[in-house]
Amino acid sequence: MIAETVCSAVAAAGLGIAAVTAYRRRFLAATRIAAYALVPLGLVMTGVVEWLADTAFSPTAWAGFALLGVAWGLFALTRAVERRRGGTRKERRAAARSARQDAVAPDASAPSLGT
Repeated sequence: MIAETVCSAVAAAGLGIAAVTAYRRRFLAATRIAAYALVPLGLVMTGVVEWLADTAFSPTAWAGFALLGVAWGLFALTRAVERRRGGTRKERRAAARSARQDAVAPDASAPSLGT
């Protein structure tokens, strides 16, 4: 309730400033100020401010944000471990297989230096 009142007051003050600016014949600046002043009013009318106020004071919502943060941290941790190890298990196995197959060249018994 208070947030809606504050947003409405900010919008009214902004529109008043825009009117004074337009009176001074600075129409482009007045239009820009009016556009900025109408944003809080639009947020109040769409219900975004009420949703934010309900979310900000809800312990359940904060617990949900905390769980999302933990999940993000776990994803980041597993990705960092994968990078440190050198890729996923599948990528490491494929690299080990190719290393075993290419360990000895077929013509290794012949000297590679020419005469």
